[in-house]
Amino acid sequence: MAKRDYYEVLGVNRNASADDIKRAYRRLAMKYHPDKNPGDKEAEGKFKECAEAYEVLSDADKRKQYDQFGHDGLRGAGMHDYSRMHVEDISDMFSDIFGDFFGGGRRGGGRRSASRAVRGYDLETTVELSLEEIAHGAEKTIEFTRQDTCSVCSGSGCNPGSSPVPCSTCGGAGQVQRAGLGGFFQMVSTCPACGGAGRVIADPCRKCRGTGQVPKQRTLEVKIPAGVHEGQGIRVNGEGEPGRNGGPRGDLYCYVRVKAHPFLMRDGNDLVCTVPISFTQAALGATIDVPTLDGTRQLRVPPGTQHGSLFRIKSEGIADLRTGHKGDELVRISIEIPRRLTSEQERLLRAFAETEDRQVMPESKGFFDKLKQHFGNSR
Repeated sequence: MAKRDYYEVLGVNRNASADDIKRAYRRLAMKYHPDKNPGDKEAEGKFKECAEAYEVLSDADKRKQYDQFGHDGLRGAGMHDYSRMHVEDISDMFSDIFGDFFGGGRRGGGRRSASRAVRGYDLETTVELSLEEIAHGAEKTIEFTRQDTCSVCSGSGCNPGSSPVPCSTCGGAGQVQRAGLGGFFQMVSTCPACGGAGRVIADPCRKCRGTGQVPKQRTLEVKIPAGVHEGQGIRVNGEGEPGRNGGPRGDLYCYVRVKAHPFLMRDGNDLVCTVPISFTQAALGATIDVPTLDGTRQLRVPPGTQHGSLFRIKSEGIADLRTGHKGDELVRISIEIPRRLTSEQERLLRAFAETEDRQVMPESKGFFDKLKQHFGNSR
């Protein structure tokens, strides 16, 4: 399914400021957050769609690429695959927006959840393939940008020689308490200052600015199996973003996009080709050249071939991804009528027309018989 325009998703115009975009995202994220819409898969989908739009429009470089080239401009930008992410992880990514409205993005709060090993985020990119590469399989060089562990602070986020300090807001507990309605009970939530970690970075690393991660260009070879389909994702294990607290890396999903072929179209595992022939070739029969994925092949067209006739060339299609069984190539005949005739050609055709007997042409006879039955002698 085609992705919606990111500005449309957030309900802002293309000249919206960074603050306008942030406010729009926060409003929609609060509206569609699954904590407020339990069990509502449609709301969860919209929540993830808003997060993807905000990731692009809140980043000056990604927004510039998107404004200029649309969704295609984000290829290789290391976009997160929000459809596969947990809601808690999305909330955690944008915890500066949610604050403690949903517990800082962590259900259950506290230092235990903040210190647990968390798997890194999955990323997605696009790989463009020719129909020949789809048929035979290929190895493609993929370039994308992902977050990697900062080489200066080794992912701690602290400037070398320093370490995190207890959070002054929660006193190191990772949670804060506040009086409930009427003061009869206490509400406990994740500390908005430290996100439940109980510690904060007082002297952040100069390179990563305390995040522990920096964007890095990544190049790798990806093996594409024969028979993949448009939009299918190829998973590359461990090529996503690094995990937190010793958690494993996420994965990279390479989604297939197929280049248009000058002659062939894919229909399942079959290939379809339309070949033009002259009306004399159709009437008399001919041997014609037909394009295939492995060059041209000769096809015998029998006399009396009609416009739109289909001929099947066995095993010239795409191999099935699971069974390996190859489809066929279907050749559709298109009969071309000359726009201009020489005087000699016109004379010969008129002479031929005088010899025509429509009674022996089954399609024409059937059509005109029906015409007479329907309209009778009304004319």
